[in-house]
Amino acid sequence: MCAPRRRPPLTRRAWLAFGAISIIWGIPYLLIRVAVRHGMTPAFLAWGRVTLAAVVLMALAWRAGTLSSLRGQWRVLLVYAVVEICIPFPMIAAGETRVSSSLGAILISSVPLILALLALRFDRSERPTPVRALGLLLGFGGVIMLMGIEIAGQGGELLGAGAILLAAVGYAIGPMLVKLRMAQLDPRATMGASLAMASGLLLPAAALDPPHAVPSAGAIGCVIALGLVCTAAAFVIFTILITEAGTSRATVITYVNPVIAVGLGVALLGERPGTGAVAGLLLILAGSWLATDGRLPPGFARLATRAARLPARSASRGLRQESGQY
Repeated sequence: MCAPRRRPPLTRRAWLAFGAISIIWGIPYLLIRVAVRHGMTPAFLAWGRVTLAAVVLMALAWRAGTLSSLRGQWRVLLVYAVVEICIPFPMIAAGETRVSSSLGAILISSVPLILALLALRFDRSERPTPVRALGLLLGFGGVIMLMGIEIAGQGGELLGAGAILLAAVGYAIGPMLVKLRMAQLDPRATMGASLAMASGLLLPAAALDPPHAVPSAGAIGCVIALGLVCTAAAFVIFTILITEAGTSRATVITYVNPVIAVGLGVALLGERPGTGAVAGLLLILAGSWLATDGRLPPGFARLATRAARLPARSASRGLRQESGQY
């Protein structure tokens, strides 16, 4: 059996997309937690953010004249809408009625491992190298520690965690579809059409489970931010990242997102992750670095090289000064 070919380092464009999406998708867990605590039901919240994002992206795609490129692609778009949107969005919102936003984000970090397992069957080019496999296992070890220490024996929280892990399965399948079947299409058109389909599919659930009272202004603001920034803008950026970096490296954002989510949860919601969560997060961070082949972005690598040379230059200058050389 031939060893997997080592892929080239990520481009600057890929790292920019990686940084942007890591931040943008670290925010939704806070917004979802606030919304479900202030009047939004999970189904209605998911439908609201999806519908708003669909309107924006469909309008942009129509203006750009790219909707015609979707002819013959409706079946794969429908599958994508189900696995990437219709399942994960309500499941995460439902899960966060039982677990904190921090724990929800950390659980989603299992996406790269699920993707690696799927790649063994469906995408040979994404099969992990030994280094990346170690990183994925370390990261998933953090998830196991989280489940075993942080929420073990708590029935309600285990149900919430199970819902979020089901969402992680959908998040692993979606990027693979983008790479194998949708990479050559305009991302505004593909994401807009998928979101429009998901809006229609989620409408019955939203109608059956509307808010029991008028949601607060804060909850409505969360839905707007989720729709415009964390869904419409994020899906387009994520499609670019998949095209530039491949599915497995693109989904490593799910190892970075928890850092953002935990920080926001602690700072703004007063959440206090326990020992299991902290230990799991540290393993996830180590796995994140190894899962990208242990490489730094091009700019960071040059800065690190220069920083390493500074002490040597300073020492050399000091020796010259002591010997009278200036």
